[in-house]
Amino acid sequence: MLPASRRMQHCLVIGENDMTAGVQVTLRDDAAAATGPAIAGEVIAVNGPVVRASCRMPIGMSEVVWVGEERMIGEVIGLRGDNATVQVYEDTTGLRPGAPLYASSLPLHAELGPGLLGHIFDGIMRPLEALAAQRGDFIGRGTHAPSLDRDKRWDFDPVLQPGTDVRGGEVLGRVRETATVEHRVLLAPDMQGTLAWVAQPGAYAVDEVIATVVASGGSREVRMFHRWPVRRARPVLLRHAPTVPLQTGQRVIDAFFPLARGGTAAIPGGFGTGKTVTQHNLAKWADADVIVYIGCGERGNEMTGVLTDLPRLEDPRTGRPLMERTVLIANTSNMPVAAREASIYTGITVAEYYRDMGYHVALMADSTSRWAEALREVAGRLEEMPAEEGFPAYLATRLAEFYERAGYVTTLSGAVGSVSVIGAVSPPGGDFTEPVTQHTKRFVRCFWGLDKELASARFFPAINCRDSYSEYAAGLDPWWQEQGVSDWGELRERGLALLGEDSKLQQIVRLVGEESLPDRERMTLEGAAVLREAFLQQNAFDAIDRHSTPQKQVLMLRAILHYIDRGLQLIERKTPLYRIKELPVRTDLMRMRLGIADSEVERLDALLATIDAQMDALAQE
Repeated sequence: MLPASRRMQHCLVIGENDMTAGVQVTLRDDAAAATGPAIAGEVIAVNGPVVRASCRMPIGMSEVVWVGEERMIGEVIGLRGDNATVQVYEDTTGLRPGAPLYASSLPLHAELGPGLLGHIFDGIMRPLEALAAQRGDFIGRGTHAPSLDRDKRWDFDPVLQPGTDVRGGEVLGRVRETATVEHRVLLAPDMQGTLAWVAQPGAYAVDEVIATVVASGGSREVRMFHRWPVRRARPVLLRHAPTVPLQTGQRVIDAFFPLARGGTAAIPGGFGTGKTVTQHNLAKWADADVIVYIGCGERGNEMTGVLTDLPRLEDPRTGRPLMERTVLIANTSNMPVAAREASIYTGITVAEYYRDMGYHVALMADSTSRWAEALREVAGRLEEMPAEEGFPAYLATRLAEFYERAGYVTTLSGAVGSVSVIGAVSPPGGDFTEPVTQHTKRFVRCFWGLDKELASARFFPAINCRDSYSEYAAGLDPWWQEQGVSDWGELRERGLALLGEDSKLQQIVRLVGEESLPDRERMTLEGAAVLREAFLQQNAFDAIDRHSTPQKQVLMLRAILHYIDRGLQLIERKTPLYRIKELPVRTDLMRMRLGIADSEVERLDALLATIDAQMDALAQE
């Protein structure tokens, strides 16, 4: 290992003007750092994934260390005198006091550069395909591999000329990472100066020098990748209010509980309510440029399904594999629990990196409950004072730190990008009053509560409109106005009001029966039933129904509400309700979600005329 003076010469200390002041990030290769480091201390106590060690040399808070002769990776989470507390991200079975501790001078970080898309990583950013190639399907302890392939060469096309003044976040060049996404090679956020030299267009490995920046502190080499501490948000130039919807193609979400680009949403639900399937649909159909999917503590067989099915999915935007714009981070329930805690931060750091290129990124975290359980287990090992249901007192703080890294921003380079965070929550027994769900509601502005009864009735998406809400709707109204839809807010409010009135009437129906109600109220029940079955319900396996464009959603909602309005008019004229329900147009309404494609929305305009014609004919009888 290098002496302390030489180690500091190889470090990049981020300046005081940046959000990440004081964090040290080195450009040395991890594998090289792990081959022959000096012993920094020795283990004195082991308690599951929590290890205490005595230190022979200074070790920093949040520094990555290697534990034992097998070099198990860990992170320093506490310092007291000459003793360090380490959270180990691998199985510590058999680890004994006296085992060596090796320091790295690195914080827990992610390698950010070409080669992330289309690959699968574990919670601490180790590439699972590379580890499987080294050790087989069962990955042993101490197995290391750099996140980015050092052998693969990328065609680099510079966009700046020597002599240009550059600052952190500047785009130095472009690389075609996949057929779908162009990778923009960024200057590390802490760098600034004059571009003294830049490589000619050609093929380079990620660790080759492609540019040199000269500043008052001297000359610094630039590579196609850089490292960033995962627990710190990447800096931005400006944050904006989220005013553009993240279109998902799911009608109940886009029409009633919309999510804005750069917004935050939670999907809570008990076992079997469809959290994972909903996130899969969002990953496929959301109009995001890049998808980051974090499988945090879910069952191994469920995550296996994701890893097997997702690479085979076709991207509806391009017709190419969806994996070409997806990064998967897999940390299942049978993997070390401490790494589960780190996986959330790894995923959000990758998402911020692609946001800094000017892309709109959607991050799916499945699930934050398992992440919170990892916090609880580690806190218990540390003998910290428990709060509600045994969770640590800082649970709310950690949730806030995670969700606040979402946003619609102007990046350091002046581009506009966003990170939208959609976190699944798995409350035990579907109890939304448990701590993780309650704290999550404090920090998200969109809440899609899944209902066990709806899921049992095979009604999907099983989003309960009584429990769900969106605080983005008012801010999205100007966007709909620009699309030529002036009545979107009114349609949404009328639809939600109808469902709310139906919920109240259903309580009366359970007591006295529907036949006891007057026809006007029965027409409300009829309208709500049509709205639920013809609009809110959606079949993810149907080629037409699995996705709806904004224009189709608005026209469908208009048709249903127009049917209800005309029906109420006839009820006022003493027309029996059963005659209205017998009209052929009701069948047309119920079938429109399956029979009218996104490209055939003009048929929905014709459906409005059909409603008027049949209602008028009935009124004249």
